[in-house]
Amino acid sequence: MIDVGVIGATGYAGAELVRLLSGHPEVEIRVLTSRQYVGVRFDKIFPSMDGSVDLVCEELSIEDICAKADIIFLALPHKLPMEIVPELIKRNKKVIDLSADFRFDDPLLYESYYQPHTAKDLLQGAVYGLSEVYHDNIRKASLIGNPGCYPTSVLLPLVPLLKNNMIDSGSIIADSKSGVSGAGRSPSLTVHFCEANESFKAYKIGVHRHNPEMNEVLGAAAGRPVSITFVPHLVPMTRGMYTTIYANPDKGIDIEDVYAKAALFYKDRPFIRICREEGRPDTVHVRGTNYCDIGYKLDQKNNRLIITSAIDNLVKGAAGQAVQNMNIMEGLDETAGLMNVPFPV
Repeated sequence: MIDVGVIGATGYAGAELVRLLSGHPEVEIRVLTSRQYVGVRFDKIFPSMDGSVDLVCEELSIEDICAKADIIFLALPHKLPMEIVPELIKRNKKVIDLSADFRFDDPLLYESYYQPHTAKDLLQGAVYGLSEVYHDNIRKASLIGNPGCYPTSVLLPLVPLLKNNMIDSGSIIADSKSGVSGAGRSPSLTVHFCEANESFKAYKIGVHRHNPEMNEVLGAAAGRPVSITFVPHLVPMTRGMYTTIYANPDKGIDIEDVYAKAALFYKDRPFIRICREEGRPDTVHVRGTNYCDIGYKLDQKNNRLIITSAIDNLVKGAAGQAVQNMNIMEGLDETAGLMNVPFPV
């Protein structure tokens, strides 16, 4: 069994990690930390876990968590992990960080959108945890920067096309919609029920800090700098993420080429579902799962490729991908602990 710990277990992503790890056949959860709920049993904070997880949440102690766990997940706000991760790495622990602190190769790029980085020496050794794209690097890694939810929904449909030079990299527009849980569990006016219910709005237009994360990965796939137009939206649902991407196809490319290249690129990746039927992708069909559903449509009249994707922002967009990365790191079946049957409705 693999002994794991979760730092920040009582936020939405942390709680989703605990849910998935508690059902993992090869895992024993040994320690959960929480700043807000020290001394409180996890199933008292989340009664749905009654009978599944009765661990008491602890205050973070590096010595204690390293004594108990071999793999440590961090589900904390940005800035906090960079203060903790160096100590975990020094003790030869494998680390999967769900914040942005270790997603970037370039510290200056990180600092231009977040804050000064205090663990820059670890960035070159960290691996960006987009499971289906960087599988081989993840397998050898000891530090994973788990991707953001928006980037996961944008990158997975685009990477195969850019690697195969099928679209104009300067024409990409991504329009994404997220459920309210993407904003985290801490109360704020923006996600207050009266503010979010019956509301649909764009925010951080052109300045969202996931934009450079996507540009860096897409540029690596294309072999040249890429800068996309990205607009996120908040929709009044709890969980789910839907992305629509517009790009100009390369000359001579037809829709069968697109589907063939995407299917080939992801042929051994169990959580990518290429959807050709009408009505998919749809967030309801991925809710609670680690799937990313992807669809492609060619608007021949306007010479535009329209790409759609759907994920659960808390699973494939956060905790599920983190567990998938752990499986890859440990040489386990990639799907272990993640093959819960999707809700039919």
